[in-house]
Amino acid sequence: MKKLHLFVLKAFIGPFLLTFLISNFLFLMIWLFKYIEDMVGKGLDISVILELIAYASVNQFPMALPLSMLLSSIMTLGNLGESNELVAAKSLGVSLQQFIKPLMILTFFISIFAFITSNNIIPVTSLKARTLFMLVKLR
Repeated sequence: MKKLHLFVLKAFIGPFLLTFLISNFLFLMIWLFKYIEDMVGKGLDISVILELIAYASVNQFPMALPLSMLLSSIMTLGNLGESNELVAAKSLGVSLQQFIKPLMILTFFISIFAFITSNNIIPVTSLKARTLFMLVKLR
């Protein structure tokens, strides 16, 4: 069973990271298009712009994570079903609950990490981002 669990987790991690980066990038571009007029023409240093983008990227984390988990789980189970891996596991006597068990455990730990991040890190970065953005607006 351990090889099956590792196989499912390896099939999930790649799409999860890719969809997380893409969804975070899309939310970051929406934020950038919203506030680009406040930053253009101010003569800002590139380090200030990168710092604002980094803070905005961390603040987009709670929206990008659930979307990436949903999309990557759909992609993973769809690919495993398309390549008949689910049928092979079912013919070996493995139920769908046992097949998905490592994904549920990984999702539980990711949700705990997301809660800790949303509770402790995002308020600090949000405050720093607002302070820096107000300094940029005053220029």
